Amino acid sequence: MNLKHFLSRLTINKVSRFSGRRTPSWNYREVCTSRCITPLIHLPEYHKEDSRIGNPKTPMAHSFFYRFVHSGQQTVPSSTNAVETVSVNSEDDDDVVMNEFLSRFVWIMRGKLTEVYTDADKKEIDAMLHIIVEKVVSEMEAGRLESFLGSETASVSQDFSEDLWKTVWEVSNIVVEDMKKAKKKEKMKSFLQSEEVKDMARFAGEIGIRGDLLRELRFKWAREKLEDSEFYDSLELLRQEAKEQEQEPESETETTEFHEDNIEKEDDAEEISLPKRSGKIKYKIYGLDLSKPKWAEVADHIHETGGSVWPQEPKPISGKSKIVTEKLLSLQVDNDPSPLITEWIELQQPNRIDWIALLNRLKQQNDQLYFKVTELLLDEESFQTTIRDYSHLIDAYAKNNQLENAERIIKKMTEKGISPDILTKTTMVHMYSKSGNLNLAKEAFDSLKTLGFQPDLKVYNSMIMAYINTGDRKSSEALMRDLESQNFKPSETTFLALLKSYAQNGDPIGAHRIFTRMEFAGFPKSLESCTYLVEAYSRKGNPDQARKHFDEIIKLGYKPNDNCIARMISAYAKKNLLDKGLQLLLQLEKEGTEHGVETYSVLIDWLGKLQLMEEVEGILGKLSEKGVDPSLSVHLSLCDMYARGREEKKALQALGVVEANKEKLRGDEFEKVISGLIAGGFKQDAERIHNMMKEQGFKVSEQLSVSLQAAQTFNRKRSSFMR
Repeated sequence: MNLKHFLSRLTINKVSRFSGRRTPSWNYREVCTSRCITPLIHLPEYHKEDSRIGNPKTPMAHSFFYRFVHSGQQTVPSSTNAVETVSVNSEDDDDVVMNEFLSRFVWIMRGKLTEVYTDADKKEIDAMLHIIVEKVVSEMEAGRLESFLGSETASVSQDFSEDLWKTVWEVSNIVVEDMKKAKKKEKMKSFLQSEEVKDMARFAGEIGIRGDLLRELRFKWAREKLEDSEFYDSLELLRQEAKEQEQEPESETETTEFHEDNIEKEDDAEEISLPKRSGKIKYKIYGLDLSKPKWAEVADHIHETGGSVWPQEPKPISGKSKIVTEKLLSLQVDNDPSPLITEWIELQQPNRIDWIALLNRLKQQNDQLYFKVTELLLDEESFQTTIRDYSHLIDAYAKNNQLENAERIIKKMTEKGISPDILTKTTMVHMYSKSGNLNLAKEAFDSLKTLGFQPDLKVYNSMIMAYINTGDRKSSEALMRDLESQNFKPSETTFLALLKSYAQNGDPIGAHRIFTRMEFAGFPKSLESCTYLVEAYSRKGNPDQARKHFDEIIKLGYKPNDNCIARMISAYAKKNLLDKGLQLLLQLEKEGTEHGVETYSVLIDWLGKLQLMEEVEGILGKLSEKGVDPSLSVHLSLCDMYARGREEKKALQALGVVEANKEKLRGDEFEKVISGLIAGGFKQDAERIHNMMKEQGFKVSEQLSVSLQAAQTFNRKRSSFMR
């Protein structure tokens, strides 16, 4: 096993070279497990005094103890054994990794030796450490440390006692694992502070994600970046190893083997040993007594923090649990999953991770079953339900237009004493705005502000659309001004929706005001926005202003579409300017414009009011030639025309189509049909349509009420006269 796999893919392939100088006195440096270590300690005096220690093989190769200089320093007279300090001349990555490895090794090993050899003074401990680390460095130079660390048990050493060499093996592996963890933590920190993760976290905060959920998401995104980085690093490492194997000549292998044999002979020649002791070395971790209760609390906190960074894996599913899982996944929406869920709980003993894994599989196969099972799990203790589970389910129901199910989950939340949070309230605003429930949407919107959350652009747009859909244009415009005061710009879609509402209501002043605000907001004039202005003036009965904006559309380079032409012809129809309307149609035909269904519908209505039945039927023939069926508005016009012309058969035929589509009719369209029937003398039919109008919830205008009463009075007088 290669050592670079242990040390986060940083290969230790050489020993750092150091240069040093003797000083008459030395300062005591305390050993620390740190990455940033500069001074080294070399013990040349021990080589002279202790007969068990031979001269080092290379003059400076075994200067290995790295330390921080602390404020509390103890000065020792120059007569004592001096310690030589040297500085690192090379800044290679390999040297940094080896220095960190030896520093951590010395720190841990010093504590173990101090606890075992309690009678030994500092000089003896330093001498023992020097000998042990010399052996570790020699193993590095010989290339045997990798196999030594990779073995499952400690190998036998000819120089050290069995228990000491086993301790060296354990400490070395501990150091390697600590370095791997430290490396990974550092990489994790760098990814947590990366710009991409920061941008995602910033966006999540803007849409209302706060607290633990935002923290979990940020760790999740950083972990994904870390995993991608490690994957590409492993590919690069494999590529480099393959390249090295191809380029490495066979002669290098023989040279390496010869060099290793020489090193082993030199090691055998030296008589390096420490006093043997019987029994195993017993020690405490880092000198701490972990039996105290406070360390249990610390361990719990560490476990929780580690769990958020490195989440647990779901339990493997096998045996009967697997069979039950497959049955659960194959259920239909109408089936009750409760019995299988109960059986699965008994067999699997799941935690939250297991439930989430199961729900993800359900979601991939059957969305509706996923919703059903998730709702059942809200009451399951092992699922460890959080408010986020409720908000996710409410959001899913809202996006699928399942308003009743979403409201049921909201009710369940409140019954359990869980107040909807910002995300849930935001979902409620979107949901109620989409369904047209203005009061509940406004309540959710106001509660967001009460919670101290500033609604974002999407929430404002949803609320504005809710006001527009209910016809409350003033409130929607006021909310738009509030949005602009907070340096937000409403979307073009929102502007156009409000402009369309003013146009359909025949309010050219409001439409022009929104049109101007769109230009100030940076949205250029478009065919759609100009068409709404034409429509606003058309419904108001001002054909001159409508024609002005119609001509402006052509000047801007747009080609008027069917809807725009229909609105312009409708403006002329309001004032019965038939010559101008026909002149415009002929001009457009010369320019190559083909009239569509909407334009023909307006013409049919206009000519029908003038009782020009032959011309109307000619237009109907053109529509049939194009293979276009008359629209509902055409049938309304035909019913009115034939009823006023007392063409009973054709009038009743058109009336049948209108009655079949009664749910699509507006109040003004009902009144149009009733007025035509009264004018043509079809009073019973008019009364029937009047009752149908009231059933649909529309109020009858005062003018139509007078016409109905007059028709009924005239009918009674006529009946009395006939008797």
